Amino acid sequence: MLDIPSRVRVHVEPPLAAQNDMGVCDAIEQYAPVGRPDAMNAPHLPKVAGIDSTVPAPAHTVAPTSSVTGIPSATSSIGPGAVLQDRLAGWVSDLTTLHELTERLARTAALDDALQELLRAGAALVGARRGLIVLEPADGLGPDTTIGLGLGRADLGHIETVPRSSMSYGKLLDTPAGLPGGDAEIAQPDLFAEDGLDPRHREVAARLGYAASYALPLSTQAAGRLGAAVWLYDEPAEPVERQRHLIGLYARYATEHLARLVELERTRACMATITEELLPPRLPRVSGVQLAARHRTGPRGGGDWYDALPLPDAALGLAVGSVTGAGPSAIAAMGRLRASLRAYAVMEGEDPVAVLSDLELLLRLTEPARSATALFAYCEPALRKITLAGAGHSPPLVIGERRTEFVETSVSAPLGMLACWEAPSVELLAEPGETVLLYTDGLLHRTGDPMDRAFSRLHAAAASVPRALRDDPDAIADHVLRTVLPDGLDEAGGEEDVVLLAARFE
Repeated sequence: MLDIPSRVRVHVEPPLAAQNDMGVCDAIEQYAPVGRPDAMNAPHLPKVAGIDSTVPAPAHTVAPTSSVTGIPSATSSIGPGAVLQDRLAGWVSDLTTLHELTERLARTAALDDALQELLRAGAALVGARRGLIVLEPADGLGPDTTIGLGLGRADLGHIETVPRSSMSYGKLLDTPAGLPGGDAEIAQPDLFAEDGLDPRHREVAARLGYAASYALPLSTQAAGRLGAAVWLYDEPAEPVERQRHLIGLYARYATEHLARLVELERTRACMATITEELLPPRLPRVSGVQLAARHRTGPRGGGDWYDALPLPDAALGLAVGSVTGAGPSAIAAMGRLRASLRAYAVMEGEDPVAVLSDLELLLRLTEPARSATALFAYCEPALRKITLAGAGHSPPLVIGERRTEFVETSVSAPLGMLACWEAPSVELLAEPGETVLLYTDGLLHRTGDPMDRAFSRLHAAAASVPRALRDDPDAIADHVLRTVLPDGLDEAGGEEDVVLLAARFE
């Protein structure tokens, strides 16, 4: 990130500076020792407030230092010192603009947000109104996506119908790095005046109303090519040299930031895939009961899990649990714990206390530094009878026409917290059409409320399930998620894992 002080004092010998026309960074590095004095040499430094991405960065014009033949220069009477001050003021303003734009980009933590910010900032720097980014990492590991600025999904669809080889982003992405055209900008200042323009490209440009484009590759030395950015002009135009210099500096930093977010996105996707593979691929079909499950994985991967397995004598075992910690170790521990519980449930599932006691002993012997919460229910669908036991886990919730209430379970410690765990089981008789909802604490923690208020919110969400949806456990689970966690908090990517397991008895 560019670290630029708000005030810069520049000491330059006027004759030497007047003979050199250098770029921003070269001039500041050679001629401008940075300090923090009270004022600049320039009496009125242009003030650059918060940068509005919809407004192009302010342009600074530097008066010529020499006069055209026969015509006196407008600044010949001002002197080289004033000309230099105006030029340095423009450089400082440009650097301030870059500093604020890179600060705003650095605050983005999601890949989509960073791509949108890059598009907005780039449009402001090059003076365009619309644009798109095609993200296609060269290693082929993804993620691949196309995001537009001022372009709807239908507009992007029209652009994708143009042969890739005739689009500037296609030329950048399909040309190997190091070859001519693979690492350079592509400016098309007047598309309709170009000879050999693809007819489909001409048709799409006319339909969408753009007449020029400017494209840059997005690549880093470490990560290689990530994609390409293209900005579209409504009229024939192209960025001037100053704008190209600024967008080049900004794109260089932005691509490094994107590379880090791409790696983070890949890690999250890998964690989510591993977690999903350790959970049941499908829910069993058991006569007399309908099942539905919802699972949301946090960004670091957590240890929340659920299970549903058929047992002898037409019985059904339901389980939810949570392992402490996050990341690969917690996911691995969750997989081991779930597999062990399945084995114990097959052997002695009719006694949930024995199942959890065996699980606690295994956890204490094999992973003494870890604890877990769990709830196991032995269901007899023909009788609508449920026998359950919990170890430090939140109580199930019964949702029906006549009642919406939490099941009264005994208070017990999590697995691995005591030298010997045991707690009494609880029996529940469900009415026809009632749904028993099992869940993990992540559902409550994501609300951000204290636990008592979170439980109240969950109860209110369950009680508000519309009558028309109560026959469908999938609809009940979705309604509870959206009501307890509004505004997208139910989506994957939250800090806590969320598990919901709904069983509706007929």
